[in-house]
Amino acid sequence: MQHTITLNTGAKMPLVGFGTYLINDPETCERSVLQALEAGYRLIDTAQFYGNEAAVGQAIKKSGIPREQLFITTKLWHTDTGDAKTRPAFEASLQRLGLDYVDLYLIHHPFGDVYGAWRVMEKLYHEGLAKAIGLSNFYADRLQDLILHFDVLPAVDQLEAHIYHQRQDARALMAEHNIALMSWGPFSQGKTDLLENAILKGIAAQHGKTPAQAALRFLVQQNIVVIPKSTHEARIKENIDIFDFTLTDDQMAALTALDTKKSAGLPHDDPANVKRIVGFVNPLA
Repeated sequence: MQHTITLNTGAKMPLVGFGTYLINDPETCERSVLQALEAGYRLIDTAQFYGNEAAVGQAIKKSGIPREQLFITTKLWHTDTGDAKTRPAFEASLQRLGLDYVDLYLIHHPFGDVYGAWRVMEKLYHEGLAKAIGLSNFYADRLQDLILHFDVLPAVDQLEAHIYHQRQDARALMAEHNIALMSWGPFSQGKTDLLENAILKGIAAQHGKTPAQAALRFLVQQNIVVIPKSTHEARIKENIDIFDFTLTDDQMAALTALDTKKSAGLPHDDPANVKRIVGFVNPLA
C-alpha cells in the first residue's frame, strides 16, 4: 500500500520516492530503479541534468508496472529555461523517459528565465503533459515572487530538507498555499554527522529501526515527501520500510530541536554558489 499526500492539483503523490541524483552509470541506474520498483517505490525522481532519464525510462519499461501506478518526476535545467527552450527540453525529457506525460515537472533552480519557463509549464500542465508543475531549490522569497505573478500555483517545492535543516520559513509559506515540500538530501547527503547523532540513534533504537529510517520517518510524519537514494538493494528496501512505527510527540520535539537552519550543500542565496551552479556543464548539452 502506498502512503500518499494530496497535492493542490488533487493528484496523490507517494510520500517516499527513489532519488537518482549521481547514479550516472546507465546499468547501475537501471538496476537500482528496478530494485526500487520491486521494493514498492512508485515515485521516481530524476532530472535532465542527471543524465540518467533514459536509464530510468528503461527500468520503468522493464518493470511492467502500469503507468498509472507510477509517479515520475523530472526537472528542467536553467540553460533551457525561457519561452523558446522549455517545451523542446521537456519533450526531449519525455522521449528519453519513453513516456507520454510526467506526473511532476520542476524548474531545477531559480536561475535563468524562470518566468518564461513557468509560462510554458503552465501550458504543459493545462495540456495534461505534466500532471503537476513545481519548483526545486526555490527559497521562500523566490517562491513568494512566483506565487504573486502566476495563476497556476506550484504543486511542489523540492528543497534540501533534513533534521539539521528543517526549512520552517519556507514551510509556513508553502502551507498557506497547500504546496508540498519534497526533501532532497534527507540524510544531508552524508555531509554531516546526522546518522551518527546520539539523539537520533537513541530514538531509532527504541523502535528497533536504523537512524536512517528514523530520519525519514521524522520527515514523512510531517507530510514531507522524501527521495532517498542508494545503489545498494538492502538500503533501498530499508528506506521505504518506515510505515510500521510512529515517533512520539516527545521524540518529534527532540528531533525538531536539532534544527541548525543551515545548509549542508550549496545554499542558493550565496552568490558564489549561484555562479558555481550556473557554471555546471549539462551532460546533455
